[in-house]
Amino acid sequence: MIKQITVIGSGVMGSGIAQSFAVGGYSVVVNDIKPEYLSRAEGLISDNLSLLEKEGVLTEQEKQNAHSAITYTCDLAKAVREADFIVEAIPEVIEMKWRLYQELERLMKQEAVLASNTSTFPISRLAEKTPIAQRMIITHFFNPAHLVPLVEIVKHDLTKPEVVEETLDLIRSIGKSPTLLKKEIPGFVANRLQTALMREAFYLLKEGVASAEDIDTAVTAGPGFRWAFTGPIEIADFGGLDTWKRVFDNVAPDLDQSIEAPALIRDFVEQGKLGTKSGEGIYNYETISVSQKLNERDRHYIQLGRIKREEV
Repeated sequence: MIKQITVIGSGVMGSGIAQSFAVGGYSVVVNDIKPEYLSRAEGLISDNLSLLEKEGVLTEQEKQNAHSAITYTCDLAKAVREADFIVEAIPEVIEMKWRLYQELERLMKQEAVLASNTSTFPISRLAEKTPIAQRMIITHFFNPAHLVPLVEIVKHDLTKPEVVEETLDLIRSIGKSPTLLKKEIPGFVANRLQTALMREAFYLLKEGVASAEDIDTAVTAGPGFRWAFTGPIEIADFGGLDTWKRVFDNVAPDLDQSIEAPALIRDFVEQGKLGTKSGEGIYNYETISVSQKLNERDRHYIQLGRIKREEV
């Protein structure tokens, strides 16, 4: 039975994952290599919990319980000693992950599950240099991890069936919506769908078809409005497969077919304009602070999450 969770890596994703488990009633240890990283994570989690309380998702007591459920340490051995489920959320550098897994192999309990939050590497690649593939699995959370319900689950051919079921049950127990991939594929499911849409969005922007604001509105007020409750395959059924056959036949030949990042993104990256992390990207954030924008985004996600929970 899973009681103790350890999250290794305290960045935006790691802190969000830790918060999700703590709010879900689990004891959580957060580990990172520097105390200042852990202090930053603790502050971020505190702010996130306060917003959830302010929006009526958590009571004051539930917020305090979640706070109390999380401890922080730079001592890896101490962090994983009692862990039943370990989530690796360190940077997407395969050599770093391999070194960590080799350390964990000798430090973690024999029955503990090792999960990775990778969004890049297939699990067969992650498990190349460790003999514990039968206890490894991918749990791919989405940013912000404490608000977005989706968690993609990817198993290795050697992953024990009971590890898969245990992981699915664990993820459901914290109010998430897990999807299990039947086989490995680069980008998993959600990022492949998201990248396909964004490739076309940036093509439309480059071609001057519409402004960035209007392209985003075309998604949020159109397909995105429906996608919150109805996926693309079900939408095809609702619209009629004969209708969608004609749509594909008419539109697909004119869609962008590029196989690399859009030129516009590459140009902005070269200029150091990285979006909210640098204060400027496709949009300019001079009139509203990035923190205000993120707070606004999170409040909208909280409100949508409340509606989706009521639907269930």
